Amino acid sequence: MDIFSLQGKVAWVTGGGRGIGFSMTAGLAQAGARVVFNARSKASVQQALTAFKAQGVDARGFVCDVTDEQAVQALVQQVEQELGPIDILVNNAGIIKRVPMHEMAAEEYREVIDIDLVAPFLCAKAVLPGMMARRAGKIVNICSMMSELGRETVSAYAAAKGGLKMLTRNIASEYGGYNIQCNGIGPGYIATELTAPLRERQPDGSQHPFDRFLTDRTPAARWGSTDDLVGPLVFLSSRASDFVNGHILYVDGGILAYIGKQS
Repeated sequence: MDIFSLQGKVAWVTGGGRGIGFSMTAGLAQAGARVVFNARSKASVQQALTAFKAQGVDARGFVCDVTDEQAVQALVQQVEQELGPIDILVNNAGIIKRVPMHEMAAEEYREVIDIDLVAPFLCAKAVLPGMMARRAGKIVNICSMMSELGRETVSAYAAAKGGLKMLTRNIASEYGGYNIQCNGIGPGYIATELTAPLRERQPDGSQHPFDRFLTDRTPAARWGSTDDLVGPLVFLSSRASDFVNGHILYVDGGILAYIGKQS
């Protein structure tokens, strides 16, 4: 089963110091990769490094704003000088702003697009020349169910994630001839610190309304865990997926396949 091994590979996970990104960074390390991540501040990088060390994960952290093209290029150059060529890029960094579209400021919309869609373009652009020269590389874009579905208050996020799905397919189309595979992972609703309030029991002991809605809408009848994303990521980062390109793998417990329970 060595086709799933990432031994000797260098993997960069954007925004990989917390939440979903933290688990994915740790998972790649456990599969043998030398992992690096970035965050916007030195404090965030240090906090993540402490957490990785507590889990026995050897990770390198860098301060970088992935919406800044010069900063991205400089990071790639530094990583390749210190660790070697970047074999795997995971475009994970992202934000969401839950604002009704008619109330959303253009600046807020652009901020979401910049981080969720422009940044993956900049990061992929920075690593592609090296991957082309080596005729090998893996790019995994973290998409969303909102790459396929709409929902109230997430117009910017859905637009960005829909765009990221098509960027994924276009990178696959344009660079597949260089033995570069670009695929996406579309997480469902994942249990993290950010979603904890939506899973809290109500004062009367009942489920939170959104928790009930989600478990009813999901064939697996549960929230996903960050660990649920690690296997798919290792697959798409390894030789096991060398003939998989331009695919979005939805890790959603079956939500997109399900019409929902009859009430």
